[in-house]
Amino acid sequence: MSTLSTSAPARAPRGTVTEGRRRVREKQWPAYVFLSPWMLGAGVLTLLPMAVSLYLSFTDYNLFDPPQWVGLRNYAEMLAGDPRYWRSVGTTMLYVVVAVPLKLALALGAAMLLKNLSSRGRGFYRSAFYAPSLLGASMSIALVWRALFNDGGSVPDVLGSIGIDTGGWVGNPNLAVFAVVLLAVWQFGAPMVIFLAGLQQISPDLYEAASLDGAGAWRKFVSVTVPMLSPVVFFNLVLEIIQSFQVFTPAFAISGGKGGPADSTMFYTLYLYERGFTASHMGYAAAMAWLLLIAIGVVTVILFRTSRSWVFYADEEGR
Repeated sequence: MSTLSTSAPARAPRGTVTEGRRRVREKQWPAYVFLSPWMLGAGVLTLLPMAVSLYLSFTDYNLFDPPQWVGLRNYAEMLAGDPRYWRSVGTTMLYVVVAVPLKLALALGAAMLLKNLSSRGRGFYRSAFYAPSLLGASMSIALVWRALFNDGGSVPDVLGSIGIDTGGWVGNPNLAVFAVVLLAVWQFGAPMVIFLAGLQQISPDLYEAASLDGAGAWRKFVSVTVPMLSPVVFFNLVLEIIQSFQVFTPAFAISGGKGGPADSTMFYTLYLYERGFTASHMGYAAAMAWLLLIAIGVVTVILFRTSRSWVFYADEEGR
């Protein structure tokens, strides 16, 4: 019987290791040079303002006098003693819950229609549907939208001509927020293009197999399109929710910057602007900004956690 002997692997000489590390650093320094503008911008334009904002959230600061440390007073006043704050939270949540599903549903429907169009007409309709998204949340578009939904505007006139007398939406506390919702839904082009790209990646073989099993159009949509498109739905959902929490320009333009009537369009960011720049309570506004950041982070984490139960990835096993 032979005896097996083990020996420790030979270590490279210390000089060789040092030389290897030096060569790695020599190869890395160009990357740091090219990254330095971004790193400088991130530090000066993002991280430093965030740190200052966090400090100001614990102070009483009016933009004119030095900030005075007040601890958690801004947060306590916001959460326990400011009914307009909670009204802005409710208005923003209503906007998110209504606008995001409607926008994604319309975007998916338009994408499915474009997929079935001939290549000759697809480019034109894709450009036409995407054009409103190119305009973005600009002040000019929001002002045009305000004119359309105000007293004497085209929308109330058209509805009145078919027997639906709503009056001006802008001056109606029950309808003003929905004017902002419709403006967001109208700009469905960006998620539509992403949905269209996802639909084109679904294999036709899956639909053929479903047809052989006797599946109709609705069953194909539920059993093939939705599962295979679920990563794209998840991506669009996260982006749209984050953007919806930060809506500002349409609410500012449609309400005239006051969140009216009766605070019905007092969105979170609009109230933050009012407290920070109109009332000069910058410390309070900074606290609001940080709570908004935390809320968006919590919602995003919840979406990622729950996505495990409904998002299907084709390369995963056992799903």
